[in-house]
Amino acid sequence: MAVKGLKEEIERVLITPEEIAARVRVLGQEIARDYRNGAAKDPYGRPLLVVGILKGAIPFLADLIRAVDLPLEYDFMSVSSYRNGTSPGEVRIIKDLDRSISQRDVLIVEDIVDTGNTLDHILRLFRARAPASVRVCTLIDKPVRREVEVPVHYVGFTIPENVFVVGYGLDYAELYRNLPFIGVLKREIYEEARVANR
Repeated sequence: MAVKGLKEEIERVLITPEEIAARVRVLGQEIARDYRNGAAKDPYGRPLLVVGILKGAIPFLADLIRAVDLPLEYDFMSVSSYRNGTSPGEVRIIKDLDRSISQRDVLIVEDIVDTGNTLDHILRLFRARAPASVRVCTLIDKPVRREVEVPVHYVGFTIPENVFVVGYGLDYAELYRNLPFIGVLKREIYEEARVANR
């Protein structure tokens, strides 16, 4: 059986690799400026702790931290919030942080904020651990899907339409993360899976 290329399953490219790279550079500059000019609240002056939410944020995080001209450290948390493909489910922590965030300045890096449920869960969990400050940076914001209002301080791109996007870390059933652009997945790809899982 021949294996199709992933690009054949993309309806259209929404954001090119060049647009992503340019926007990430600007976000890095904004973050560095803000933490130099008052966003940092750590009483001990420790480096900013950047927390990437696995798995989708990895490409974005890798590029973003290289664009932030500040001392920083990074850690990862893995969260499960989907039962299958596109259906929201219970939020579960799969991998917790390796270090304490007490009295630290924390920047959460997400691949996408859509319903807001996952991010709301993470924020409540983090606030209970008494950080000095918590900010959020997301590659993609989809306010059309929002169910819970959550603070997002840095946004790469806002997608006003309700389309299923993949690439640059964003996946469908663990595929498409390695595409260098952000594209719209053909509807029949996830509709077939939705029918099969009924």
